[in-house]
Amino acid sequence: MTPKQLDPRGPRFGAGITSILMILVIYFSLDPQTINLALGIMVFAVVMFTFGSLLGPAKHPYSYLYKYTLRKFLKAPTELEAPRPVHFAQVVGLIVTGTGLVLHLLAVPNALPIAAAAAFVAAFINAVFAYCLGCQMYLGLKRLGVIR
Repeated sequence: MTPKQLDPRGPRFGAGITSILMILVIYFSLDPQTINLALGIMVFAVVMFTFGSLLGPAKHPYSYLYKYTLRKFLKAPTELEAPRPVHFAQVVGLIVTGTGLVLHLLAVPNALPIAAAAAFVAAFINAVFAYCLGCQMYLGLKRLGVIR
């Protein structure tokens, strides 16, 4: 069962949190003494993307955080968005961060900060400019007929 429509400010709120987490991963992964802290933050981010990928954007922990904190102080949204592109974006985020995590655990140099940088760029663009790269990928693949 798919929720009808989403308040687009919820995913943007989550993207803001992800942006902060990814900046922290980049910062802490550049010093060998704090690499484990970076690893822990990235594991947390991967778990959050896993929630979004498995449960969908309406059941994501950040969605509940937005709903029960910030949403109370805002007016009703002027427009809503479909959940499928947002869900697809969560899967893309999981692939990017998960790949960086696995490659780091396989001792690939700089895999963690590179994956975090890629995730940061996408999350930052979504949070600040309301332009979801993963959602645009979904729409492009749908136009090409790759996704029904």
